[in-house]
Parts: sequence; C-alpha cells; structure tokens
Amino acid sequence: MIERDPTSPLIELRNVEKAYPQGAANVWVLRRIDLRVEEGEFLSIMGPSGAGKSTLLHILGLHDAEFSGSFCLAGQPVHELGRKDRHELQKRTIGFVFQSYHLLDELTVAENLELPLSYRNLKRPEREAIVADTLDRFQIVGKKDLYPRQLSGGQQQLVAVARALVASPKLILADEPTGNLHSDQGREIMELFCRLNAEGTTIVQVTHSDVNAGYGRRVVRLRDGWIVGQEARAGGGPAGS
Repeated sequence: MIERDPTSPLIELRNVEKAYPQGAANVWVLRRIDLRVEEGEFLSIMGPSGAGKSTLLHILGLHDAEFSGSFCLAGQPVHELGRKDRHELQKRTIGFVFQSYHLLDELTVAENLELPLSYRNLKRPEREAIVADTLDRFQIVGKKDLYPRQLSGGQQQLVAVARALVASPKLILADEPTGNLHSDQGREIMELFCRLNAEGTTIVQVTHSDVNAGYGRRVVRLRDGWIVGQEARAGGGPAGS
C-alpha cells in the first residue's frame, strides 16, 4: 500500500464513468464524475431515482470495481488495486450504514458489534473490550444480549451505526439511513451522525430527503448520472442549527 500524503483528500474521483451494455449500445449510469471529499467532511448526495446515487456509493464503498477513470481513497489508487487489496482497504477504512439495517438475526447486539472486529487480527479480550466501549458510547449496554427482532426500528439502526463505527473507520457511507424510520427516530440518527462528524469521522450519505441533506455541510446533486450542482450548507440540520 502507498503511504498517504496528509494533504490529499480522503476521496478523489476523476472522470469516473460507469455503463452497462444493452444490445449494441451502452446504458450510462455515471458520466464524467469529478469529486473530492476532504477528511472530516459531511457530504450529502441527492438526486431523483435513477440518478446514479447508489451506483456512486457502491463504487465509493469498493463494492464495484467495474468503472473507468481514477479513484483514490485514503491515498490508495483503487482503480489499480486487485480484489484482495481493495478488500483490505475497505475493511480498514470504511463503515457502512444501510436503510435495511443488515443486522444478523441469529446474533445478539453484542455479537453483531463484534463481527467486524473478527476480520481483524485482534485477540478475543481486545474485541470484547472494544465492544464494551462501543455499547457504552452508544448507551445500548442494556440491549447487548437482545436479538434484532427484539428491538424497535430506531434501536436497530442505532446498533447498525454502532457496528459501522466499532472498528474506527475513517469513512462512513450511509445509504438512506433513515428510510425505514419515523421522523423522531430519523432525527435522532441524523443528530448522531452530526456528533460523529464533529468527532472527526468523514460521512457521505445518499438521501432523497432535503431535511437529512441539511445535516451535512455540502450537497452534491446528481441527475441522469451527471453531477449537476453542488452547494454548501450550514450543517447541523435543515435550519443549520
């Protein structure tokens, strides 16, 4: 792995494009995407259905390597890395929060939190200590022995955020993180993201919600695979409070 230049952005995409073959032609999903995300940013990606938001997030999350152009993440040229190196970079750098929680039903809350740590070279006592600290940080110690089905939607998403943070990633990628929550639960999750960002975690979220986008400090708008606009926000909520 290349040593990162501390002055470089955490994410840098240059002329990134993605297409799917359809007959003799290509269907373009992303076109000429240039994007920089500095470490410590809170970025919202918005656009209508079919704009390319989820495709872009899958590329940023190293789930999709079939694109053209260049993509550097934490100083590493993703477009030049093999599958194993991409996977190692993903484990070391990224935490994911999904709309559907993606908790494992057969595991308790504590076991769900420990799972990402099991992929690292950590002894069991170290993993247990990190899980205990995370349970305390997110105030879910009392839920540690419960299973996802015993939790409300908001509690499941809180556990999902805790799981994303348990390995201390540099970057959180969130795909419609409040889509299955009612408004009060959604606000709590977004306020949690603001606190995490204030502590130094870089966050990129995909959202249809202008309210949720207002919690970030920059909005990138996509339409038909193109970046069609960017704007700064005050952050902290829809009114910048």
